[in-house]
Amino acid sequence: MKEKKLAAANIVIFGGKGDLAWRKLIPAFYHLFIGGFLPDKFAIYGVHYEKMKEKDYELHLLEGINEFSRTGKADKKQWAKFVESVFYFEGDFTAEDTYRRMSDRLAANDKAWRVRAVRVFYYSVAPRFIEPISLWLATFHLASDTNNDRIVVEKPFGNDLPTARELNKLLTNHFKEKQIYRIDHYLGKETVQNLMAFRFANIVYESIWNNNFIEHVQITVAENIGVGSRGNYYEQAGALRDMIQNHLLQLLCVTAMEPPVTLEAEDVRSKKVDVLKAIRPFTKKDISQQVIRGQYGEGKLNGKKQRGYRQEKNVNPKSNTETFVAMKLFIDNWRWKNVPFYLRTGKCLAKTTSLIVIQFKQVPHSLFSSKVMSDTRPNQLITSIQPEMETTLLFHAKEPGVQLRIRPVEMDFTYKENYDTPVPEAYETLLLEVLEGDATLFMRADQVEEAWRVVTPILEAWKKPPAPRFPNYEPGSWGPKAADDLIKPEGCTWTLLPENGPAKTSTKKAK
Repeated sequence: MKEKKLAAANIVIFGGKGDLAWRKLIPAFYHLFIGGFLPDKFAIYGVHYEKMKEKDYELHLLEGINEFSRTGKADKKQWAKFVESVFYFEGDFTAEDTYRRMSDRLAANDKAWRVRAVRVFYYSVAPRFIEPISLWLATFHLASDTNNDRIVVEKPFGNDLPTARELNKLLTNHFKEKQIYRIDHYLGKETVQNLMAFRFANIVYESIWNNNFIEHVQITVAENIGVGSRGNYYEQAGALRDMIQNHLLQLLCVTAMEPPVTLEAEDVRSKKVDVLKAIRPFTKKDISQQVIRGQYGEGKLNGKKQRGYRQEKNVNPKSNTETFVAMKLFIDNWRWKNVPFYLRTGKCLAKTTSLIVIQFKQVPHSLFSSKVMSDTRPNQLITSIQPEMETTLLFHAKEPGVQLRIRPVEMDFTYKENYDTPVPEAYETLLLEVLEGDATLFMRADQVEEAWRVVTPILEAWKKPPAPRFPNYEPGSWGPKAADDLIKPEGCTWTLLPENGPAKTSTKKAK
């Protein structure tokens, strides 16, 4: 449940000079400040090991605001007021002295403000630092359960099911589960949150949201860029860990969950866990037939030469790490029995887009001949998460005229045409939820573990021979041909927004 607006907050960002803080976190806090959502008394500390003057840190953060803020360059007066409460904190994440000085600083703030401020510790760090940070926070009693202090942890939440369990055990050894906010920024996106309103506030959709009416579901998260400078990370992760285990399975949960009893965090999160528990386990045969992996080769992307994945910086030239995954899975419960869910994600694809497609069944008996109704594609409900934020219903209607002609038409709901209110960035929403003590949009320990339960058998199978024949798709395509073949038995194609037409996958092999 959301708390009242806090009287005071001490916010500590471990990795305060890192890329995430620069691009996302500080711009998000800045917008919350402008909107009046931060407490009247607050302090933000960016913790980093380098020596740095306060003024240089402020200029560094201002550059990030000017480049990445959704409202453009910072307003001078607003920035000057905001930055009065932002501080650089030099310190080694693993050193005792860092936390002793931090304890003194936060206690001094509490004394000056005459209130025990809620403390938020944001782990914007590599996974190896989670253990020492947690240990020292606990040693110095910096994150108190009784004061409802919070820690925020970024993915990856482990590398497989055993390591996820180890991480959860580590965190819960030092903190209560209610203090731990495992963040997935996709859940903060406006259209993802709207999906629950769309489903549970409108009987017209919820009444047909089941296997009696739905043929299949598609979830696509495609990126039109390569791995760039993230070769080191990607070699350890791959698309299955990086995208499927968290972002796409979380989108699946929102799409497939049962109505919660209330909108309290535990009720909502429990329904999401139920979805993950109901996903049919993958057998070896399922993995060979229902899971496709790919890796991009050399080619052209957006008119420019694109290196193959194996030629990217910090990537093994013989790497078998996947940059594309498509899969077919089933949810074995009353609502979704025998409805296939198709998930796909990849790098260097034709377009950056994230969408959820609900494809409904055909009418039991068509009254219209092929001459009258030449395009017989079924009804579709398409929710675009990015870059467009819209929901489109595809249905059939008569064309104007004296003759009977029926064709598909679209009914659109778009944010930009319906609202004047600026859409917040996902991190703005999520950071405000942290400050308000609302964990609804964050993952619970069992939710993380159930997601790993789904994908760990695939990871284990991929360790064994035969090695994949990589690379197997060209930059600018929609992935390997096998991804099209995966969905083709349903008589379907992968779908984009209607104005773009169905996605056309390149069948050429990458050179």
